Amino acid sequence: MADARPEIANSIKTGSFTTNYHDIGKGYPIFLLHGSGPGVTAWANWNKLFPLLKDEFRIVAPDLAGFGFTERVEGAVYNLNNWVDQTIALYDALGIEKANLVGNSFGGALALSIAIKRPERVNKLALMGSMGVSFPITYGLDAVWGYDPSPANMEELLEIFTYDHSFSTPELVKTRYESSIQPGFQESFSSMFPEPRQKGVERMASNENYIRNIPHETLIVHGREDRVIPIETSLRLIKLIDRAQLHVFGHCGHWTQIEHTEEFADLLRNFFKR
Repeated sequence: MADARPEIANSIKTGSFTTNYHDIGKGYPIFLLHGSGPGVTAWANWNKLFPLLKDEFRIVAPDLAGFGFTERVEGAVYNLNNWVDQTIALYDALGIEKANLVGNSFGGALALSIAIKRPERVNKLALMGSMGVSFPITYGLDAVWGYDPSPANMEELLEIFTYDHSFSTPELVKTRYESSIQPGFQESFSSMFPEPRQKGVERMASNENYIRNIPHETLIVHGREDRVIPIETSLRLIKLIDRAQLHVFGHCGHWTQIEHTEEFADLLRNFFKR
């Protein structure tokens, strides 16, 4: 039954591999780019937003290479350039010339890189708990990237991600843990950000001179209590990007789209519709 695996959606060729992606709703396209947690999929990251935005926008949410149910190719190299190429290949495969971009954490670094390298393909930019500038790696991010699969470790990560730990239910712990140990998932994930993981932060950072030249209207969103990506990254981005605005959620960790779903959806709707 399709409903048994909602994270598996559509499949399309993007370069040398096929990408699993969700394509929901109608209207001006929005690409949703997920974060880099273990066992993450586009569905796990974004599904609470789908029903809130699908009547006004066409939502495209891919599993980025090395994550979720996108095809894993032997010997694949995971870096910003290749994730940019995958995303643009998905644009092309779907016949989309230009879209709004929403990036969460690692996906924010990717969205920034796309805006820098392919500015003609971006309408507006939204960054949530975003990477993309240099910062000293946090305990939370080091724990995420250094995840060793176990239910206890997954429970710790979900508590790191959230301000309100009631979101870290036993059912969610079980679901995310089981996702993280599916064949090939941990192997590709553990290869992306090896020790010393500070180097991973630097690899996800764009040149600040290029960030200063981003011409797009940009919405920056951060949880005040984020223990994975420090709020200082968004304070730096608001200084660098000329046409930017910043919204900070109090009582919020790294998962704004989960802890403040409706308010975050309202922000996106108002920003993209304006």
